[in-house]
Amino acid sequence: MLTAVMAVTFGVLLYFQIMYLENMVKMREGQFSENVMRSLHSTVGMLERRETLHYLEEDVRMLDAADGVGEYDSHFTDQSELTQAAIMASGARIDNTIRYPSSMPDVTESYRSLQQSLKKQYEYQHGLLNEVILNILREAPTRPLAERADSVEVRKLLRNELAANGVELPFTFAVTSADGVYLYRTHGFITSEDAPRYAAVLFPNAGANYRLIVEFPTRDSYIFSSVRFIIPTLALTAILLVIFLYTVILIFRQKKLSEMKTDFINNMTHEFKTPISTISLAAQMLGDESVGKSPGTLKHLAKVIGEESKRLRFQVEKVLQMSMYDDAGGSALKFSVVNVNSIIYNVVNTQKIKAEKDGGRIDVDLDAANAEVRLDEMHFTNVIFNLLDNALKYMKEDTAPELKVSTRDVGSDQIEIRIHDNGIGLRKEDLKRIFEKFYRVSTGNRHDVKGFGLGLAYVKKMVTIFGGTITAESEYGKWSEFIIRLPLAEETPEDME
Repeated sequence: MLTAVMAVTFGVLLYFQIMYLENMVKMREGQFSENVMRSLHSTVGMLERRETLHYLEEDVRMLDAADGVGEYDSHFTDQSELTQAAIMASGARIDNTIRYPSSMPDVTESYRSLQQSLKKQYEYQHGLLNEVILNILREAPTRPLAERADSVEVRKLLRNELAANGVELPFTFAVTSADGVYLYRTHGFITSEDAPRYAAVLFPNAGANYRLIVEFPTRDSYIFSSVRFIIPTLALTAILLVIFLYTVILIFRQKKLSEMKTDFINNMTHEFKTPISTISLAAQMLGDESVGKSPGTLKHLAKVIGEESKRLRFQVEKVLQMSMYDDAGGSALKFSVVNVNSIIYNVVNTQKIKAEKDGGRIDVDLDAANAEVRLDEMHFTNVIFNLLDNALKYMKEDTAPELKVSTRDVGSDQIEIRIHDNGIGLRKEDLKRIFEKFYRVSTGNRHDVKGFGLGLAYVKKMVTIFGGTITAESEYGKWSEFIIRLPLAEETPEDME
């Protein structure tokens, strides 16, 4: 429960941090897009106003060149000065009329003159504006784009407007026509539509279909740099999660090892207790005077003590074998070229008695033509003995054991040994772990099968030292088969002697 709660807590924490980072990035992207679009619209509006000013100045120059207008404003440089002078003159006349009441008709005359002057000024400015609008509608579409939106001018306006909106990043831009053809673009502009870009219509009020497109090559790094303070916390949380998972795995592994060691100690106690108690009982019987008078009984007790001593020594050696070869790595082995078929045949003969005692048999099919392998004879004998002993030990109740041991050639450089039985079989999960130290296959309610869980680990270790491989196949409840492959020997002068 603690593991589950901690895992869920870490997972939720990591999820919220990722969501927060994602939302922050989206918010920054939204702010950036809003600032860029505001700058684009301001640039477009500025270009429109500059175009209006261009036509206004052009019409003023045309009017100034006309004769009628020259007489009208020969004493004034622009219409605003004309208006101010007219107002000042009229004001002076009105002021004189107020001082000298006898000239009332002059006041009326001045007022009418001022009214007509203002009317002419209004008509002039109204006509001028109408002329500008007509010129824009008539001439603007035919005016070259380079004159209407010069690239240098556009770049300057864009830079100023972006800086005013807080966007000070390098940018590239382009202008396209209505059908998407690039009229001009700056160096480094990416024409791919997948690139992040921002666009606005140029001269929308004049009926133009040009588009101003802006790209920011460093936009993503700029946005992520604004939220980079979150990334270390995210990384630290991920590291803590990995450490937590690793710690949990170690805890479960240690728990499993503890259970395996406890099982090992229990089995070892049982295996040692039986021969020790037998030897102790035999020693007590030897102390009996009546037993000392019977030579047959003494001989029997001596045989029992000898057999149990061998059994006890064999169990001790099995316990020490794995630790010895874990440290030595096979350096104490005595390698020589031996015939594998001969060793297998001898081991099978010693195990036949046990199989026939239970009404079973061991078939031998040694078909390998070349069986010369370089290995340690004693330890290879133990390997075959352990495999046959396991096959006879893990048999189904009320079923006669039927074993088959075979060899065959594999290519020109390997020999294969197969040991097949009709025992209880192995589950898939057991097949993956049977070669681990202290691991023992569960036999259900059967308590007659004892051991340390070292036999197959020892077999695996030895076969690996001999340069071979061992695998296991099984169908649970029906059969098991162990397959050993060993490299054939390359004879040396010492072996030939």
